[in-house]
Amino acid sequence: MAKHLVIVESPAKAKTIEKFLGPGHKVMASYGHVRALPSKQGSVDISHDFEPIYRVLPESRRHIEALKKEVDKSDELILATDPDREGEAIAWHLLEALGLPEGGEKPRVKRVVFHEITKNAVKKAMENPRRVAGELVDAQQARAVLDYLVGFNLSPFLWKKIRYGLSAGRVQSVALRLICEREKEIQAFKAQEYWTIDALLSPQAKAASFKARLHSLDGERLDKFAIADEKRAQSLVKEIETCTFSVRKITQSEKKRNPAPPFTTSTLQQEASRKLGYSARKTMSTAQKLYEGVDIGEGAVGLITYMRTDSVALSEEATGQAREVITKLYGGDYALPQPRVFRSRAKNAQEAHEAVRPTNIANTPDKVKPFLTSDQYRLYRLIWMRTVASQMAAAILDSTSVDIAAGERFMFRASGQVIRFPGFMKLYIEGTDDSEEEKEGTLPALAEGEGLTREDILPEQHFTQPPPRYTEASLVKTLEEYGIGRPSTYASIMNTLVTRKYVRLEKRTFFPEDVGMVVNDLLTQHFPRYVDYAFTAKMEEELDAISRGEQQWRPAIREFWDPFIGLLKQKEQEVSKADVTTEKTDRNCPDCGKALVVKLGRAGKFLACSGFPECRYTEALGSEEKEEPVLSDQTCDKCQAPMLIKEGRYGKFLACSAYPECKNIQPLVKPKALGITCPECQEGELMEKKSRYGKIFYSCNRYPKCKYALWDLPLAQACPKCRFPVTVEKTTKREGTVRKCPQDACDWKEVLVPPAAKPAAAKTTKTGKSTKTKPAEKKTKK
Repeated sequence: MAKHLVIVESPAKAKTIEKFLGPGHKVMASYGHVRALPSKQGSVDISHDFEPIYRVLPESRRHIEALKKEVDKSDELILATDPDREGEAIAWHLLEALGLPEGGEKPRVKRVVFHEITKNAVKKAMENPRRVAGELVDAQQARAVLDYLVGFNLSPFLWKKIRYGLSAGRVQSVALRLICEREKEIQAFKAQEYWTIDALLSPQAKAASFKARLHSLDGERLDKFAIADEKRAQSLVKEIETCTFSVRKITQSEKKRNPAPPFTTSTLQQEASRKLGYSARKTMSTAQKLYEGVDIGEGAVGLITYMRTDSVALSEEATGQAREVITKLYGGDYALPQPRVFRSRAKNAQEAHEAVRPTNIANTPDKVKPFLTSDQYRLYRLIWMRTVASQMAAAILDSTSVDIAAGERFMFRASGQVIRFPGFMKLYIEGTDDSEEEKEGTLPALAEGEGLTREDILPEQHFTQPPPRYTEASLVKTLEEYGIGRPSTYASIMNTLVTRKYVRLEKRTFFPEDVGMVVNDLLTQHFPRYVDYAFTAKMEEELDAISRGEQQWRPAIREFWDPFIGLLKQKEQEVSKADVTTEKTDRNCPDCGKALVVKLGRAGKFLACSGFPECRYTEALGSEEKEEPVLSDQTCDKCQAPMLIKEGRYGKFLACSAYPECKNIQPLVKPKALGITCPECQEGELMEKKSRYGKIFYSCNRYPKCKYALWDLPLAQACPKCRFPVTVEKTTKREGTVRKCPQDACDWKEVLVPPAAKPAAAKTTKTGKSTKTKPAEKKTKK
């Protein structure tokens, strides 16, 4: 009989931890949250000081029953949920759902936290138990209640004023505002012309030529728009062509470049987007698997520390391991005598534990690669490189700036830099969102007073560019800079915006849809305070204060609620649906002569007659201008001509611009490699593809030579019964989540998550009345 019951969130985590604990311990999973506010009106009792009315989630009832049976047989209950506010709240909800007091004698209740799932970390946590942290639970409750009050009052307002099914959220709506305002900036942007003049020069010693840019005229530095048009540029070129060039001044300096700090949740999402093309959602789910444990030949072990963190700190153990690995792989010159210490610059940073790092830096990416999927390996490699690079020596660069005189009036400047000692750059360089970042090249050896040969003068026309649309990486960065939301919630926020069709995501770039623009305009015009960046950040600061025990959560909610509901009731009367969804135009209906208006439909905006329903004339907005194919950055693999992005009946695709001579077409979104060898031909690789109807399937990349295909997700794990090299994972309502052999002749199957139990049918008495009683309400934290 297990004397000690340990509860964690996931079965994968439970499996990893159980092998670290001695006999007498049983580890079970709660399968995430067990209680929540029901998605219906009345789940927060406003009249009773915002009392939340929690219910056990339907899918959690069978898990709670199983846990209750084990609790009855145990002397000690150890709550080992995640080390953050959400994990703390899950621990408290578990006690409430199980009906256990924290100070009871049987079982004795303990709360333990660890930031990495390794044997030492788990055992150390077990030796240092504590109570459930009420302040963290309060902060999580406050966030849940606040988000509920906003969502379940503002969303119905959108249904009435725009259309049914829309949603608003406290942080979601602010993120939408960022995307929509950027789009308006792009639409209002007017490009401005400017010119630059470069000289292609070479030393008299016939060394390699280099470019220098016109920097000043008559001793005055030229600003960006000093040469405004071609006429001015050509007049200067004519004069420059009569000049002789010579080196006036050489400035050399040594620059040191330090590495970026280890990953936080936010920077991990940003860099995985830039370097790996991962969505924030994919990054977090992959990191979760690395954290919970992977079998690397000696049993499952957590490969990275907890991935929800604002901290950039590393433990002494981690910096010591990093120094050993750096010395071994790169030599003593690349190691630091003392660890480099970083400080978080993020607003509202919570630095309760370490940065995201490998649990054992000696586990190099190549060492663990055979045990990881392709996605897991690439993310682990990124985390490992960033961590190790953060403790490597600074890079040393020799920077050179050369001023070059052309006659008496003109001064050109050339800059270059040479890496004298690469330091951390030998391993890793942080990505950037700036696609126009200029990179300096190298310069030939030059001497002051040396004459130069002019090979060419190169005037070039430029136009200013609008601000770029937000990518997942830049949106995460901006939200963090404003102090809006928590990094661990960014993935779900962006996913909601896409699933609600407020925005679309193309090549990792956000484009607002018509309905998103309309929703944003309504909220910013009538509820400016509640989509204000500073106000939303201030709410986060209050939640942080609650988590530190400096503020009570109910007064904070009350302070928010009273003005919010008052404004909402006022706008219910003032705002009409026509005001929000209809725009006037200067065109008349060709059928009846009445004014045409722009309306919002399910597929976006369109033109309609204002005389509806008497006149039903409609017209696609902008239909008179057929969209031209867009030139892509890819070339045809058959004839090398540029590929065009075209729109067909099944969406956008790539087509060769040399049509009809070349009829090559390709999907716009290429199939994704899974890193799994095809089990049939043993040569190809299984790819994730989409059918013409949008359904995901998996097939060999050697098609049509190999026609092996699966509808279920393949895993690079052999069947334990027939040894077929691939198994599959499938989730259905009837069977739950199962792993099974795809071979028809093999019946091996393993249930990972059992199916949800069907609710018992209510019995009726002879009078026809139901005897089913309502479940008792659980107590809530005061």
